[in-house]
Amino acid sequence: MKFGIIKERKNPPDKRVVLTPLGCKQLKQAFSEFEIIVEKSENRTFTDQEYIDHGIEVIDDVSSAEVLLGVKEVPVDALVSGKKYFMFSHTIKKQPYNRDLLRAILDKNIELYDHEVITDQKEIRLVAFGRYAGIVGAYNAIRTFGIKNNSFLLPKAQELADQAQCIEELKKISLPNIKIVLTGKGRVSNGAKEMLDGMGLKEVTVDDYLNKTYEEAVYCQIDVLDYNKRTDGKVIDMYDFFDHPESYKSDFLRFAKVSDVYIAGHFYATGAPYIFTRKDAKSSDFKIRVVADISCDIDGPVASTLRASTIADPIYGYDREQEKETDFMDADAIAVMAVDNLPNELPRDASQGFSKNFVTHVIPAFFNGDKDGILERARMTREGKLTPRYQYLEGYVKGLE
Repeated sequence: MKFGIIKERKNPPDKRVVLTPLGCKQLKQAFSEFEIIVEKSENRTFTDQEYIDHGIEVIDDVSSAEVLLGVKEVPVDALVSGKKYFMFSHTIKKQPYNRDLLRAILDKNIELYDHEVITDQKEIRLVAFGRYAGIVGAYNAIRTFGIKNNSFLLPKAQELADQAQCIEELKKISLPNIKIVLTGKGRVSNGAKEMLDGMGLKEVTVDDYLNKTYEEAVYCQIDVLDYNKRTDGKVIDMYDFFDHPESYKSDFLRFAKVSDVYIAGHFYATGAPYIFTRKDAKSSDFKIRVVADISCDIDGPVASTLRASTIADPIYGYDREQEKETDFMDADAIAVMAVDNLPNELPRDASQGFSKNFVTHVIPAFFNGDKDGILERARMTREGKLTPRYQYLEGYVKGLE
């Protein structure tokens, strides 16, 4: 079976790859039936020559491959009919801006496998860039704080080689006795935690964070039941929250009253309470002045996230009273860092981690009869139709919702 690594065509172009040169070489050695070709690209973090050096053919046209591997969405006019595609399609949440992409995939009889739904039998994701989003997001949070307060200037993460160098830069600075709250306990938030720990910040418990003062910068990593509570006052467990999010309301304001920086590394599920609303942000008790929204759900659970920002221009301001964008250096403005492709700032690190899991879990499924159902769960379309698992997108495709 022949696989092809496609050139990233979304603008701005992504530098990450699904399979690194070493990953391709390992797969060729592991599976005699595995063939791989790479489309020439001037933007990829791994150069054409690096693939060639590992014995991989690099050519102008990879349409002879049966399976085409990309990271971001493929522009509609670049889709090749009848192929199998891997990409982050950003359609599983019915994102309106990609409705036409999914329609085109169906019209062109393409089998779509979305990286976001490549899972094991327990529905745990097997391939993701989340850890690296957290790593860069936390770095950018501290960088934003320094700029907002005119206290230090860190280089952009994209100017540094890897995570280790980012940590070294963070170790050079001195933070005042601020409090940083981090939401989530998954890949993203744990990636952020790696950075906070790496720079030597002290982690404290929820009770201590809320009630004690410190002479040094501290942080607290909180989970869903820390910042949400049932409307009836009962305390059950996190599974009750996941099953009945409508029975909960946000309890985040108690953290906002004592926090200077908020790093949003949670996963937000439809129906869950907003973490903080525009009304919450207007409260005189709302102390947070830097928000690093790694999750970046626009106009959603983090009220200050009005839009995605970019690696080139990562920070904008949120006017709490006017509920609109403003200069982030204004004294009362919240400085918002909401870059939606953070791993692209450390593309080699991110690609290596992603490739390792893709080599381990995904490609073998093509040669073992998909014995664990990995491909079947991730396949969104087949023969011009949505697969049963994704029938819920029918109304979205037809423009009915």
